[in-house]
This record gives sequence, C-alpha cells and structure tokens, in this order.
Amino acid sequence: MTEFSGFDRRQFLGALSFGAAALALPHLVDAQPAKKRLAGVFPIGFTPVNARNEVDFDGLAAQVQFCRRGGVHGLAWPQIASGWTTLTETERMQGAETILSAARGGTTAIVIGVQSRTADFKETERYANQAEKLGADAIICIPPPGMTAPSELLPFYQRLGKVTSLPLFAQTGGDFSVDLVVEMFNTIPTFRYVKDEAGDPLERVTEIRRRTNDQLNCFSGKGVATMITEMERGFVGHCPFVSLADLYASAYDCYHAGRVREAFDQFGRIEAASTMFAQNDVDVLIARRVFRPGTTTRVAPPAPGADSRHRVTSPDEIRRELDTYLKPYLKA
Repeated sequence: MTEFSGFDRRQFLGALSFGAAALALPHLVDAQPAKKRLAGVFPIGFTPVNARNEVDFDGLAAQVQFCRRGGVHGLAWPQIASGWTTLTETERMQGAETILSAARGGTTAIVIGVQSRTADFKETERYANQAEKLGADAIICIPPPGMTAPSELLPFYQRLGKVTSLPLFAQTGGDFSVDLVVEMFNTIPTFRYVKDEAGDPLERVTEIRRRTNDQLNCFSGKGVATMITEMERGFVGHCPFVSLADLYASAYDCYHAGRVREAFDQFGRIEAASTMFAQNDVDVLIARRVFRPGTTTRVAPPAPGADSRHRVTSPDEIRRELDTYLKPYLKA
C-alpha cells in the first residue's frame, strides 16, 4: 500500500464523480502530503503521572525520546491507552506541545488525538489547529461519545477533514461499517489512514483495500497480538503499547526488508515476554528507565489489548527478565 502524497489523476477523476458532494469540499486541492512517512509501528503513548496525579510532562518527553532511540516509526497520543478521557484540555494542549517539541528533528512521526469528551466540535477544532501549528504529522480522531449512526459520523468527519490540511486518521470501533469507511475515503481528501478496530480487522482489511484501490492505509490496534498476519494481509501500520515498541519496530523492519523468518522470531520474543509481564503495565517503562520509579498512568480501564497471562509484577523483576531474555534485541 502507498502512503498519501496527494491525489493522482485517477483519484481526482474519481472524486469528481461524486458531483455536488465533491464541490462541497474546499480542501480538495489543499490536502498536504505527510511530512514524515506514516507507516510502521505507532504505539499509543502512555500518560505518566506522579504521586499527586499530576501529568509528568518530562515523562511524556522521555517516552518520545525512547521511541526515537529505538527506531520506532511513530507515536500517537492521547488515545484510549493514554487515558484521554481523564485529561483536561489544558493537560492535552501542554502534552501535545511537549511531545511535538521532543520529536523535533527526529524521524519519529507524531499523530495527535483530537477527539472531545463532550462531542464539542470547537474543542476538537482547537486540538487540530494546535497540532497543525506545532508541526504534527497527522491527527487521529475517535468517534464522539454517543455518535454511532453513519448519518452523524460521516458529516462529523467531513467537517473535521476541512479544519486542517494534515492527514487524518479515523479510529473505528463498534458498528463502524466498511461502507462508512469507504464513503469517508471517497469524500474526505485528507482521510487516507484508518486505525481499524471494528469487527474483525483481519477480515475487513482485504475489503477496505479492494474498495479503496489500495489507497486507504490500514493501521491495526487491539494490542497488535497478530502482527505477522496483519503484515501478511496488508496493514501498513500497527499501534501496540509503548513498552516493547522497539521490538515491534524491529519485527516490522525485518518483514518489510524481506526477512520474514527474522520478523517472526522477533514477534515471537514479544509474545513470550507477554507471558511474563503485561505490556500495558507502566512498570515496564520504569524497568526500562524511561519513567521515574513510582510513576503511574492515566488509563481509563480496561486498556485495549491488556494481557492477563503475566506473572512478573515489579520493575526489578521485569528488568531481570529483560536482561536475561531480550537485552540483545532491545534498541532503546
């Protein structure tokens, strides 16, 4: 699949076939290509907090630097695993500024979440405008609370697509149909990426790719528990937790370099580690010296992709397991 770099002649003519609908989209010629490549491993960032439940903005920056050191392709924040519903607008604005500042000058792309807890479009608009102003590479939006009908979702995303020229990710869930995804693709020039978590994404991806002529780029979520199959079926990106993002990035790079057995081995190490400790446990990043001891996170449970198989429960124990089994493979 190719990343979005503007409409080619075939896509432009296809858009014109929508007649009046296309004429209602003033950003048709204004949509900009992504500054950085939007493909690969894009973990969902944690929101670290201290003992007073205050956001640790230094920890947010350290998380970005960890991804940069580990060759991780991107980072998205704040989304479900970030506990976005627990954050105030001020915390989100400062957090986005912190993350984008920490990413400046590197190759790790940053995708900023713009959804509002209250379905307030003006708030969403403020997040999107800030993301564009500060140099984000894309924005991502979860459907507003209580909005599930296609007749509501389509105009919402069409309106959002006109706010900025940044590439737009939509995150699906629940009953978000393939028909709706395709209609959004056909009527929103900036919508060229979807984090698909509705139904069975492994089954949906083939239809989405076929019906969008391989132009809508699919990212996986749900803990990225089936990464090898996801790559086989054409997902261009994957959104795990940050904890082992460098290993995921290594598996992705190996697979797309044609070293598929090596990719399989790398992903197997992730799966084995997940029987020892949970990737959504902040103690993993404490063990990896990304977060300070005592850090907790703003997560609204249950976290997506949470793993209940683990038996290691402290940063010291996790560090011993990492040193014993994964140290040669960790890049950060």
